[in-house]
Amino acid sequence: MNYFDENGTVLLLDKPLHWTSFDVVNKIRHAGKFKKVGHAGTLDPLATGLLILCAGKKTKSIESYQAQEKEYTGSFVLGKTTPSIDLETDFDKEYPIDHITEEAMRAVQASLTGLISQTPPMHSAIKVKGRRAYEAARSGEEIALKSREVEIKEFEIDSSQFPEIQFRVVCSKGTYIRSLVRDFGEKLDSGAYLSALRRTRIGDFHVDQAEEVEPLANKIKALRESL
Repeated sequence: MNYFDENGTVLLLDKPLHWTSFDVVNKIRHAGKFKKVGHAGTLDPLATGLLILCAGKKTKSIESYQAQEKEYTGSFVLGKTTPSIDLETDFDKEYPIDHITEEAMRAVQASLTGLISQTPPMHSAIKVKGRRAYEAARSGEEIALKSREVEIKEFEIDSSQFPEIQFRVVCSKGTYIRSLVRDFGEKLDSGAYLSALRRTRIGDFHVDQAEEVEPLANKIKALRESL
């Protein structure tokens, strides 16, 4: 691949655990001394998987990639919650789970499939009056986030390791998996937090096609220095 094509380039990365999406962008930008690099859809620090980066003139295509459907796999745990709905923050509440049956979980699964109304997590990058929601959340400020319509095209669950639930989701642009997990717990009169998340696909691009960040950055840097 010509990473320095005058028409720009599209890179498929497998984002590591604990890295932010911007960490990946900055690593690649520095390696190639690119003037413009952007990603097509944020992954939270505790998520891994496919991250599409566009460099040069290809940054104009970012929105087209963001609009494509996405696939995720992962797990969530019933009976506990955290403010961030994942393990980025400490547990704040515990809930009963003895009343939860397989039948009840299947009913909730069905109710959260198709076109649904979803409120983004407080710990998210959405801007409200010019301020990121997560900044307000971390300072203890209460802000109102508007719900949005998203489409959950496929939602599979495996409860064989209850209260940990394995899942696979295919969804539209703008879907928050943490919100899906939060709503799943609430609909069961309990609580839930996301314990693992991996983005496996964006449109026709699969994580199996992606490269690891450090080796790719080294490859781009070496090529740049050889030019």
